[in-house]
Amino acid sequence: MTRRQRRLLGVAALAVGVSLATALTLTAFRKNLMSFYTPSDLVVAPVPEGAKLRLGGLVEVGSLKRAAEGMRVDFVVADCTHKVPVRYEGLLPDLFREGQGIVATGALDAQRVFVADEVLAKHDENYLPPQVAAGLQTPQGHSCAPFKSVMQPG
Repeated sequence: MTRRQRRLLGVAALAVGVSLATALTLTAFRKNLMSFYTPSDLVVAPVPEGAKLRLGGLVEVGSLKRAAEGMRVDFVVADCTHKVPVRYEGLLPDLFREGQGIVATGALDAQRVFVADEVLAKHDENYLPPQVAAGLQTPQGHSCAPFKSVMQPG
């Protein structure tokens, strides 16, 4: 084998190695990628059962129900127009309460109930994560800041 052929073989092996590393990195990234949805997005978009995602919105007033035994909590997350039932098993953050904004990580089950693995509450009354704030706007650009439809039970 000539020197030129060895060099060409080395360059080809390097290119294959870089391609393989890139493919493995992108595959790992895709598996860990979670999309953000509002309740309206979940109603409109076909999200496959079991796909990991983030759900953001406000906890509907009067929707919080704690199980008699265990740490299971059921509540409803809503935006300006739609609602999604959420089930969570674990300790809720100290700032969690009805009428407050949250972001939950989890997946939809077969009954279209969002089963949360993690629930994050906003840190004060003036803050909403940018994705939640953007998702809680009407098509005309007006904010649903008073959230009167969400704040009322029913």
